[in-house]
Amino acid sequence: MVLDWDIQNLFRRHAKGIANSLRRRGLTVETAADLTQDTFLRVIASPPPERTENSNPRAYLYRVSHNLGVNHRRRESLVEMVELDAAAAVADPAPSPERIVYSRQRLEMTHRAMAELPERTRLAFEMHRLGERTIAEVADELGISTTRAWSLIRDAYRHLVARIDTDGEN
Repeated sequence: MVLDWDIQNLFRRHAKGIANSLRRRGLTVETAADLTQDTFLRVIASPPPERTENSNPRAYLYRVSHNLGVNHRRRESLVEMVELDAAAAVADPAPSPERIVYSRQRLEMTHRAMAELPERTRLAFEMHRLGERTIAEVADELGISTTRAWSLIRDAYRHLVARIDTDGEN
């Protein structure tokens, strides 16, 4: 009897059973799915020796998946697993020195760009962005239309973005 190693057909017929078998051994759904795919990849990469008698592709696939599961558990036991909540508590929330320098440089560029704005444009922008006022409130306080207030704020944004992007490239 000649062995038929049609991987597609074998996958369709046995993948679910292999994944269930791995799950019954205590693996997560995701790990079982990964190891099931690894099983078929392993068989494709290094197929079993050609035999004409007593060949059982199903048994071979289950044996490969079992071995992969054992290897996975061994690797897991060697690596200390840390809960994400615990890792967050260990991680330093302070920014790196590079991040601090970069942020300070960007802030300085922003101050310089703000100083270049016409006074009313700068004032409208500061009232809206820093003072958290609505465009209508900015317009009312400056005695201009809401359309003009919006234009001033928009122009300030454009100027800041253009200056900071240009200065950042130097």
